[in-house]
Amino acid sequence: MNPLKPINSFRLTSLLRLQKDPKLALHLFQNPNPQIPQKRFRYSLLAYDLIITKLGRAKMLDEMEKILIQLKGETSFVPKEALFCNIITYYGRARLPNNALQTFDKMPSFRCQRTIKSFNSLLNVFIMCKEFGRMRELFADIERNLKPDACTYNILIRGLCADRRLDDAWKVFDEMRKRDLFPNVVTFGILIYGLCLDLKLKEALDLKNHMARVHGVCPNTHVYASLLKGFCGAGELSSAFGLKEEMVRNGVELDSAIYSTLISGLFKSGRKEEVPGILEEMNLSGCKPDTVTYNVMINGFCKDKDFKAAHKILVEMTEKGCKPDVISYNMILGELCKDGNWSEAKDLFEDMPRRGCAPDIVSYRILFDGLCDGMQFNEAAFILDEMIFKDLWNMAIAMVFKDNKLSSHSKVIDTLMTS
Repeated sequence: MNPLKPINSFRLTSLLRLQKDPKLALHLFQNPNPQIPQKRFRYSLLAYDLIITKLGRAKMLDEMEKILIQLKGETSFVPKEALFCNIITYYGRARLPNNALQTFDKMPSFRCQRTIKSFNSLLNVFIMCKEFGRMRELFADIERNLKPDACTYNILIRGLCADRRLDDAWKVFDEMRKRDLFPNVVTFGILIYGLCLDLKLKEALDLKNHMARVHGVCPNTHVYASLLKGFCGAGELSSAFGLKEEMVRNGVELDSAIYSTLISGLFKSGRKEEVPGILEEMNLSGCKPDTVTYNVMINGFCKDKDFKAAHKILVEMTEKGCKPDVISYNMILGELCKDGNWSEAKDLFEDMPRRGCAPDIVSYRILFDGLCDGMQFNEAAFILDEMIFKDLWNMAIAMVFKDNKLSSHSKVIDTLMTS
């Protein structure tokens, strides 16, 4: 292909799909044909969709907003509602509910009609940002212009359950039924999750039976996951394993999250000798342990002060192609420090990069606090010095000036200043 041949709209969309780096994608979008800058490029709606998606996922929100302003000036096409739903969601993930609301409000200026879909996206953002009061106000305001659907009520119920307002969640459920909107497995799953969160396990179990018997809605893996987590958390393992057997009988898939919950329950109940049996069952059913499963075991062994077994899990993970993450190491670091094994904790910390897992700010904080608690001020000063060298100034300052540890941390500063 001739490198000087101008890029057209179709070619631009192909190149944007292939470009993984959002900054380079943005540069390409803004300068598709730098050799002929005087000619106005005719962008397609798909090109806008692709670049906005890349910028939104990369949290380059200021850049995304500039592209949105440019899109507003286009007259040859009208952006689809799904694009704005995505933008609203990106602002939610960034915990910027006001920006999400502004995006919803300005949709008509793009000649894009708002339906219940974009409203549901906005409602979900308020839940993500724990703006429960505004969520209810927004619903009351929008209800005058849009007709809520089952998804709307599910979002409301989830928000109320997250806010521990189960009575209000049931009222919304009743309102949903009055409007002839049928609850689905998501609706019941949210309510069961809320009941388990409040340790109302019998009510949750009754609702699981009721949803199938009365409403003809069969519980899925997510429903059972909430119940299993609730019963394991309460130490009622016989009920948890009974639910697992029920899943098998009913042909409901047992995923790694279900098995991880059971393994966690066994460790908490002092029955870790039964864990190999669960792992064998996973293997026979074709369900591979994931990072969460292994981290549950690492946490269990660390709580039992069995650090040898915890380290063995790290090796086993690598051998089975499941790379340990920073959480895996941080759990061991934390328990080693609590147990006074500062030298071993420091060795593991220093070994993390060689194992392909760089320490994060939590790793630094765990080791720094552990060394200070053990009055290992010289070693703590080295950790602080490394943070400063790596340009983690703000984090280092925040660690040093923790109110409850200021006296011991001041000794680290003295050590650092005199070294």
